[in-house]
Amino acid sequence: MHRPLTQRRRARLASVSLGAAVALCASLFTATSASAASDASAAGDHPVDAGIFVPKVEGLADDFAMGVDVSTVLSLEESGVVFRDAAGQPADLFAVLADSGVNSVRVRVWNDPYDASGRGYGGGTVDVDRAVEIGQRATAAGLDVLVDFHYSDFWADPARQLVPKAWAGLTDAETVTALHDFTAASLQEFEDAGVDVRMVQIGNETNNAIAGHTRPGREIDEQFAALVAAGSSATREVLPDALVAVHFTNPETPGRYATYAAGLEAFGVDYDVFASSYYPYWHGSVENLTSVLTDVSTTYGKQVVVAETSWAHTLDDTDGYPNVIGEAGITDQYPVSVQGQASELRDVIAAVAAVGDAGVGVYYWEPAWLPVGPASDVEANRLLWEQHGSGWASSAASEYDPVHVGEYYGGSAWDNQALFAADGTALESLRTFSYVRTGAVAPLEIVAVDEPALTVVDGDPVALPPTIAVTWNDGTVEHPTVSWSRAVDWIRGPGEYAIPGTTSTGLDVTATVRVEAANFVVNGGFELEDTSAWTFTGPAARAQTADGSAGDYAVTFWDGWDYQASATQRIEGVPAGTYVLSATTQGTNSPAADSRVLSATTSAGSWSAPMAFSVWNAFDTAEVPGIVVGADGVVEIAATFDLSAGAWGVLDEVRLVDAAAVGGTQVDTRILDLALQGASKIDRARFTEASAARLDEAVAIGEVVVAGSTATKRDVIAGTAIIAMAVLQLKRAK
Repeated sequence: MHRPLTQRRRARLASVSLGAAVALCASLFTATSASAASDASAAGDHPVDAGIFVPKVEGLADDFAMGVDVSTVLSLEESGVVFRDAAGQPADLFAVLADSGVNSVRVRVWNDPYDASGRGYGGGTVDVDRAVEIGQRATAAGLDVLVDFHYSDFWADPARQLVPKAWAGLTDAETVTALHDFTAASLQEFEDAGVDVRMVQIGNETNNAIAGHTRPGREIDEQFAALVAAGSSATREVLPDALVAVHFTNPETPGRYATYAAGLEAFGVDYDVFASSYYPYWHGSVENLTSVLTDVSTTYGKQVVVAETSWAHTLDDTDGYPNVIGEAGITDQYPVSVQGQASELRDVIAAVAAVGDAGVGVYYWEPAWLPVGPASDVEANRLLWEQHGSGWASSAASEYDPVHVGEYYGGSAWDNQALFAADGTALESLRTFSYVRTGAVAPLEIVAVDEPALTVVDGDPVALPPTIAVTWNDGTVEHPTVSWSRAVDWIRGPGEYAIPGTTSTGLDVTATVRVEAANFVVNGGFELEDTSAWTFTGPAARAQTADGSAGDYAVTFWDGWDYQASATQRIEGVPAGTYVLSATTQGTNSPAADSRVLSATTSAGSWSAPMAFSVWNAFDTAEVPGIVVGADGVVEIAATFDLSAGAWGVLDEVRLVDAAAVGGTQVDTRILDLALQGASKIDRARFTEASAARLDEAVAIGEVVVAGSTATKRDVIAGTAIIAMAVLQLKRAK
């Protein structure tokens, strides 16, 4: 049953201090012209004239949670970060949020995020006192609060649910009591401080565990249910008007949410809201999100919310600490831009609203987690991250969580997904929370051009697409035809080639063609459903994932206990010769003492090399060179892992190739290099468009010849001659 804004909550809002109200009114009085336009358009039920397109979401309830999680705000401000309104003027973050259509703030709560000497763990170092302070500021700005209990002293997510230090060694029953008492005492502090609590989240992304208790499988077990029930009971006692939420993630996994909801029902757990994370990078389509949340809502009578979502507006790293989402993590649902953020957020809001009255809100995760200084000042930034906890983790957290933090503590890995620019200025994507109620339109412009990237095996024909997709900011997609350069005909051997083209609408585009040597590993990229050539052990299995280095599939593995995993293959019919074996991996939470080995065995001997796990979304390619294959043509390859509990990994792109195919151009290209250098110095503006186009075509051919690993002397001479002829024609055209 949907719970409306109660009299008690209205009274709490009315009790906001006069000083805070005056400050808020002053901030709102200086709101941007975009806000005024929004109000005017809402009155006339017409879309706002804006800088981005946001189609209106019909039927949104007045109290639909337009939320953000800004749990790092205190640490950021302590580090000197200044937030600014859309006009670039310094402003209170919460006033900017309220002016942009935000009506709710989510804040995480850690039990004791400090080491024995009082050093904070980072990530905002959000203990109860700091969470309450954030809640007070939100309430003063007219925003209600979602309290997100992690029941850990630091980050809790599917890969880690570490027991708080104070609860270590407690029995199951004692842990249930401790969780209840901690929840009740914490919420009483929120209540006493006058914080307007809309919702209380019992655990964070509790797919596998909560408060240090790990379930033996996907199904809800008795202890897990007891812990969640304890948090719910404490919430009902202290804040009977607040909604109680449970939080899971991975809605893309078939049957996952249905299993969780059924288990909670079977144990009679009392809660109101089933909350989900949804990140397009990993969690499938918004249509599937609506489907699984609708199933939970209609089957069990629960409200639903997306407690975390985000999208990137840039791929730049602005603080010197690598971002979670880089080029390899981006999917093609949305452009990497402010418009892309707005489109993603609008679609998630629409997906939750499509559930019906039970869809009660969406929260954007850490839209204000900004750099504390530019990437060029990374050493100064490190001092601020350590002193104020404004990075994702400080060195102090390594002792509590050595597997996940270890030596990789540092800054914000989320700055490129913020709804603020690096200098603190609000991006227009932040106003999506307002625009979804009115709609917004903007001057048409292209926001994404789908330039093709092809991978072919050496010797196979290269077929460039006749059309490409061009996406506009209103969401429309055009498919103009493309005239590709004849340079594609000059591809020679394994390597990477850039082939220019021009669309029928006049856009200059480039196709990237990667030519690979013949791979003797069967299904080495795991894209084929038939994996019979492989033998997997442990939790290793082919999976559809955005975490692979190429394609849609890879082998993934994880376990909550120390474990072993492997992928092996016996290859026959390999011509005698010398070969190179390679494989690409990424992974986290695996200390140096773990074993990760890529190996090959033939009748002539065995060869191996270590594989690396560094940080999430950082791919490493291990190579095993000098593998000698005899006349029997048999090679046995293996990727073997002996890993610590909580280690997560991905194996992809396993390749066994002829050693002669590895390397760059073998022919002398100096004469062609000189011709290309000369062509680059020519002022194209002095010549006709047709003449300059002939030169561009000649240069494209020359660059492809230089890139060719098996280009011949004849190719070099011919490429040089083509450039010389184009230059001569330019002179004649003057």
